[in-house]
Amino acid sequence: MAVAQVTYYSRALNRNTTFQAILPINYPKGSDPAGEPTRPAAALYLLHGYTGGDLDWLHFSGIRLVAEMNNIAVFMPSGSNSFYLDDEEKGERFGEFVGRELVEYTRHMFPLPADRERTWIGGLSMGGYGAIRNGLKYADTFSRIIALSSALITYRIHGLKEGTVDGHDVSYFRRVFGDLDKVLGSDRDPEALVLERKAKGGVLPNIYMACGTEDFLLDVNRRFRDFLVKEGVPHTYVEAPGDHNWEFWSAFIRSGLQWAMGG
Repeated sequence: MAVAQVTYYSRALNRNTTFQAILPINYPKGSDPAGEPTRPAAALYLLHGYTGGDLDWLHFSGIRLVAEMNNIAVFMPSGSNSFYLDDEEKGERFGEFVGRELVEYTRHMFPLPADRERTWIGGLSMGGYGAIRNGLKYADTFSRIIALSSALITYRIHGLKEGTVDGHDVSYFRRVFGDLDKVLGSDRDPEALVLERKAKGGVLPNIYMACGTEDFLLDVNRRFRDFLVKEGVPHTYVEAPGDHNWEFWSAFIRSGLQWAMGG
């Protein structure tokens, strides 16, 4: 088991960026130190929430132990407050970064499984939205999505002209999501991505969603669940007592990984 911090120049972000890596890679002991290392069973790209950073999952959850016990490599990038969307004006394409570039980079750097079936994306709150949106947009990359307390605020901000949503001024959402009159139906709308993928006959990732019954985002998580049910999209949805906090996320990242592994 190793924990590493990697800084590299990202073309998608047009700057240096840093990510954290948990690597359950063991090299053989004995007379052949050059022998092949054991490979992780899967790779999970795990996204933090709003105002968070790449160290959050390491500091506030038991993800290192969970990764080691299940032989899962975990990569935790920094997403700023971007909702993991592309900002062409700033030249920061966070969607492309987590959906394609980071996966390709880590596969070149570490002995990871290179197939879709064993490549997963997950996150909490803003990162839960980022996992759903980019897991669907880059469905050829990811086979599973683990989304906890997902900030599916596209439902709340569509068509908004003024005011605040969840404590944030409309100008912030306009900056991140663009024209708020066009959010629903765009590639920033998870429902639209599902419908587009189905229309093209493409395979969809299996989705695991969990949200606490005291969470302020419970209504939008239920709304997306209802949409998945209506469209027949493979998913597992869990509600349990809990709020928008690390106690809930630490428990359900374990459950989400067990689900992803088929347990």
